Amino acid sequence: MNTSEIIIGIDLGTTNSAVGFMEAGLPFLLADSDGERLTPSVVYFPESNGTPLVGRAAARMKTVRPESTVSSIKRLIGSGENVTIHGVAHSPEEISALILTKLKSDAESSLTQMVSRAVITVPAYFNDAQRAATKRAGELAGLIVERILNEPTAAALAYGLDKLKDRSKIAVYDLGGGTFDISILQLNQGVFEVLSTNGNTQLGGDDVDTALIADCDLDIPDWEKRELVIQAKHRLSDEENMEIALPISSAGPQSFQLSRIRLEQIARPIIERTRVHCVRSLADAGLKPGDLDEVILVGGSTRMPLVRTLVAEWFGKEPNLTQNPDEAVALGATIQAGILSGAVTNITLLDVTPLSLGIETAGGLMNVLIPRNSTIPLKRGEMFTTSANNQTSMVIKALQGEREMARDNWKLGEFTIDFAPAPRGVARVGVQFEIDANGILHVLARDVATGKDRTLEVTSSVDVADERVEQMIAESVEHAFDDMSERIFTEASLKAKEMLVAVDNALTLLGEEVSAEERQQIALLTNEVRQALELGENQRLKRANGALDAGTQNLATLLMERAMAAALEKRGLI
Repeated sequence: MNTSEIIIGIDLGTTNSAVGFMEAGLPFLLADSDGERLTPSVVYFPESNGTPLVGRAAARMKTVRPESTVSSIKRLIGSGENVTIHGVAHSPEEISALILTKLKSDAESSLTQMVSRAVITVPAYFNDAQRAATKRAGELAGLIVERILNEPTAAALAYGLDKLKDRSKIAVYDLGGGTFDISILQLNQGVFEVLSTNGNTQLGGDDVDTALIADCDLDIPDWEKRELVIQAKHRLSDEENMEIALPISSAGPQSFQLSRIRLEQIARPIIERTRVHCVRSLADAGLKPGDLDEVILVGGSTRMPLVRTLVAEWFGKEPNLTQNPDEAVALGATIQAGILSGAVTNITLLDVTPLSLGIETAGGLMNVLIPRNSTIPLKRGEMFTTSANNQTSMVIKALQGEREMARDNWKLGEFTIDFAPAPRGVARVGVQFEIDANGILHVLARDVATGKDRTLEVTSSVDVADERVEQMIAESVEHAFDDMSERIFTEASLKAKEMLVAVDNALTLLGEEVSAEERQQIALLTNEVRQALELGENQRLKRANGALDAGTQNLATLLMERAMAAALEKRGLI
């Protein structure tokens, strides 16, 4: 096989990562030099500026040099926040690139040839900045990133390649070390389509570990406690009780005991936080639990019996346990790599946008161009015009979110497009949003008169913490009434101000053609509009706008007659 044909699939995980390759039509995960298919997503930086250690060797160093070791870097990717080790700042992309470099090297050793192309997975709820940062990490590792793929979608490929029937609807419950995703998908004639996604980018098995550490009363450092509680948590997936003895410690001989009952008491509040996302995802897909054909579990944390019990209870269906939950995403990424390379046929993969995308318009409103849950890749465009006379530029602010007002959504980036001055409403600017197959947003704005355009690939991080990703939809529901009221008032205010200016101009232009009585009546109507504006009374303003519109129909008729007469005179017809 030619080097150019090789595309590997990579699960870049919070806790562990894996790499795979299609062979004879089947996906295989590739092992490292120790024969292990899972690589800990851990990097150790030596104090002497030596070569960083990655994977299992770095994980071992974490127990003795925690201050020199970085783990769960995926939680920071796309945030713009760096990690400082030994006085040197490292970006999350650089650290992730080290992990990807090791996976690339392991793949090359296994396949005995160079590899340069890859599919890399991300949580479905990663925003644009996080997806772009993941792609940059791949490029830093010397990879051409052929596709950024949602993890739940990858898992559905791994589970469903030869098991699902047409029209099957699947819930993919993915609880990893640092992230949680729930996606509802449908299979139809070889097409996997994501109907909805939801999740929390800051929730996972790591949170259970942290809670267990807080509950552990051993007199040892936290990093040692973490190793013990993780070991205990894993054992309790198969055992009811366990004990770990520490014959040697700074405080003398100690022992650590934990029962599955106690583990589940500690873990239950954390696991139950995932339920609301499951409910929302089903609602977004327009489904009930009984409509599902399969419930798939993905991520190492789903090995906990409590998780499997709760998921079965919430969805009314026993989850599918036919795949290794730690490896399903990597296998799916490998299958996707096979689709792109031509090794797998008759499957098409469609993803969706997790949140709406749009721009800010007059009055600070959010104008949605791409609604959430739109299938990607796609392009959407709309025409906009100026709101002031002699305006010479327009600021295009790309937004992401579900709120009615621009200020309540996330600003992904902005740029200015210039044009010749013209009366209000004359200049026209076309704005196009394109989301490519990697889920990365490209924004284009074009002056229709000249064809001049500006483009922007949105890679900036949002100005809010990542944990707010999963809160956006909840906040939009919580504030729906107030948001819509404010939008209605804002739109009515814009209309009122336009009408007031137009009426004043018309009265000046028409002069004595408008009787004193009609002027007095119009003055009453405009005063009512101004008072409603000043007091911020929504319904009153709506009624006042309607009354002013109806009460100035004669002005509109007179202006039209004057314009027609001027046109006829110009043509010499009168």
